[in-house]
Amino acid sequence: MRLSRLKRIPSRVKRAARFEIHAYWRRQPLVVGSVFYESFSGNGMLDNPEALFRELLAAPDLAHLTHIWALSDLQQYKAAVDEFADDPRVSFVRYGSTAYYRALATSQYLVNNATFPPDFSKRAGQVYLNTWHGTPLKRMGYDIEGGALATANIVRNFVAADYLLAANAFMADQMYETGYKLAGVYRGTVVEEGYPRIDRQFLDDAGRETARRRLVEAGIPLGDRKVILYAPTWKGASFGRPTDDIDDILEQVAAIEERIDTSRYVVLLKTHQTVHALAVHRPELARMLVPNEIPTNVVLGVTDALITDYSSIFFDFLQTGRPILFFTPDLADYAGTRGLYFEPDEWPGPVRMSAREIGDELAAIAENGDALPAESSDRYRAMQQRFTPYDDGQVSKRIVDIVFRGVREGYRLRTGLADDGRESILLYLGGMRPNGITTSALNLLNNLDHDRYDVSAFFAQSRSAATIAKQSQINPEVRQFPRVGGMNGAKLRHLARHLDFRRGRIAEHNTIPSQNRLWDDEWTRCFGDSRFDYVVDFSGYGPFWATLMLHSPDATRSIWLHNDLASDAHREVGGEKKMLHSLTQIFTLYRQYDHLVSVSPTLSEINREGLAEYADPGKFISALNTVDAEHILENAQADLHEASFDEETGEVPDWAQALLGDDDVTTFVTVGRLSPEKNQARLIRAFAGVHAEHPATRLVIVGSGPLADDLQGLIDGLGLHGAVFLTDMQRNPHAIMAHADCFVLSSDYEGQPMVILEALVLGLPIVTVEFASAKNALPAGSGLVVPQSDEGVAAGLEAFLRGEVPASAFDYRAYNRKAVEQFYRAIGAVSGAEAAPGDAASPGAAAAAGTADVEPAA
Repeated sequence: MRLSRLKRIPSRVKRAARFEIHAYWRRQPLVVGSVFYESFSGNGMLDNPEALFRELLAAPDLAHLTHIWALSDLQQYKAAVDEFADDPRVSFVRYGSTAYYRALATSQYLVNNATFPPDFSKRAGQVYLNTWHGTPLKRMGYDIEGGALATANIVRNFVAADYLLAANAFMADQMYETGYKLAGVYRGTVVEEGYPRIDRQFLDDAGRETARRRLVEAGIPLGDRKVILYAPTWKGASFGRPTDDIDDILEQVAAIEERIDTSRYVVLLKTHQTVHALAVHRPELARMLVPNEIPTNVVLGVTDALITDYSSIFFDFLQTGRPILFFTPDLADYAGTRGLYFEPDEWPGPVRMSAREIGDELAAIAENGDALPAESSDRYRAMQQRFTPYDDGQVSKRIVDIVFRGVREGYRLRTGLADDGRESILLYLGGMRPNGITTSALNLLNNLDHDRYDVSAFFAQSRSAATIAKQSQINPEVRQFPRVGGMNGAKLRHLARHLDFRRGRIAEHNTIPSQNRLWDDEWTRCFGDSRFDYVVDFSGYGPFWATLMLHSPDATRSIWLHNDLASDAHREVGGEKKMLHSLTQIFTLYRQYDHLVSVSPTLSEINREGLAEYADPGKFISALNTVDAEHILENAQADLHEASFDEETGEVPDWAQALLGDDDVTTFVTVGRLSPEKNQARLIRAFAGVHAEHPATRLVIVGSGPLADDLQGLIDGLGLHGAVFLTDMQRNPHAIMAHADCFVLSSDYEGQPMVILEALVLGLPIVTVEFASAKNALPAGSGLVVPQSDEGVAAGLEAFLRGEVPASAFDYRAYNRKAVEQFYRAIGAVSGAEAAPGDAASPGAAAAAGTADVEPAA
């Protein structure tokens, strides 16, 4: 372990130096008139940024501008560097270098066709133009099933951009507004004027000759043959790690060449940016591989027919009016996993499954004088009108007019995307581990009215499979802001920030100018120019996050209190008050929040009294948590045999076999983290006495945690093997609960336990020990509350066996309506006067909701 840490030291030092250099340049003035360009993370002088660069360079009235290009390898792209070696206005920096971060931090204009790295945060005075890199055929962002988490740095860049380019209305509507959920949050301008890169396809005879000569100089034997360009998209599980399918591509090209007259036509290969690094090292491709440094649209300008699959390149090529063929042997798999916006019968060319069929189509096109195939000509013309209506060779001029000359009149500009008629809510969801806060948060997101509110969720990006699984359950209507990267700023300022925390001065974050700037910069880094009407720290346990949420621009700010936090702060674990300092620091922030929201009326009174020194009593309010009843009931119907089957052992665990047996045994169940405050030990001891008198009983304890070994030892010591089962954490506890007869809770303390709500939904009789908010947790006439003692719990179990604990009757729909309206009122979205009758959270509320500590799956 020590050796591995030593090995990591050089990389950590290098990373720290990079951050320090970036922080230094972020403190320096902007260089007025400087333009910084990046395309595909430095993989050449390419795409829309290249087209705009050349337009700016040629504009006499903009000759004062200086231009900086980021390239991943200055030697690999030496041709680009050499082309502008004599122009003092143009310089180049290596992507990720010190010079790169200097340019990123100090350039007045920023132009990118993808994303800047997580370190990037737009400074005041910078103008950011994101051009993106094509009209999508493949589904993007939230339009991909499970695609939300992959959008993190993309959405972060988009909301920071002053301008987003849309080649057409479809791209503006489907990709930006819907696919990346910018409707309701984006405050910049969407420019719908066509694509600058398509200007590069408009070649005169001299331009065509120059382009063909560049291909020949790259080692491609063109001669006077016509060009057929094969341009497949990348394949694979992730953009950064594409599948190496070069061997397949070579076979495909060979099969195509067998069917065409290669004395008249030459097949060239244009790989996707992510695949080019794999292809460039294959000598077999030398005769056909288009160099990365030649802009794709220049190559399209000399292309006579295009073969592609799902690449957006075909949208660009529509402008030429020349034939397009689609080679899609994996269509069913690709469409099923990634998804497509248009079905193949809408595409502007023949769709074929084999390379030989593509070759035959090309031969037929050649025989027909290179004309469009008759079967698809109408679709081709319709797509031209829809997707390239503005591509007239003058797009770059119009974009330069808008962004660099400030001309807006007469252009197709979309503004006001953030003003869609809904109020906006941002919720920090916490660590998203499988626990009660996460369950409560997910339930809330499912119950909010998304037609009424634009909702965003904020949380830390994680590599934990369990956490990612929870994040994947976020309602698809919700925009996600996973926090990527870390805070910018000098190390000395961060040291001061940490010292302030250690010294108990975190509440001064907004009064010390240097600290205030750190936090403001971090807000901007995470959310760009976004604004929210209501900002909510739904976790309430993290000082960093509670502070960051206070740096939102003008908003009503609320923080949740999921437990008796004064008691939490002083509670000892292993002889230490581990939460005392962090919670006390959060308490000092309470005066800066507008609302302090507990999850039950009783708990609100407890917190109002226990935290009186930290906040005005009028700020304390309560809002019941919601419950996802449909999901619980659906889970309860699952086949327990299938749900519990262990793939590794090939067996069903003994606890599941017991529940599945028709043995007339009464089953008690509890669900929660195996930790001291849940006090499952008390329940086990109480059950031991009951079981001795009533052998036809069993106890199933669902959950995992630090006390698992201790509890198993207690079970063995009391001779309860075969009668008490520890199941470990289960993805579907509701299927287990559905096989039980009675739910039991033996916690020392709770806020309002989600698991009681879940038991209520399932109609289970409930026995719970007395804790402060226990009476809020049960509807009138439901369940049994017993003293916090072994004897009390045993008495409750005995009462159930005598038939004295009724089954639960719970109207979860009415309950959720009440809980959601309480949430709106608690964050300030609905005033007390507007709340529906009976909404006031009181000890007589119909039922209760979640807790910070319970560990059921949502």
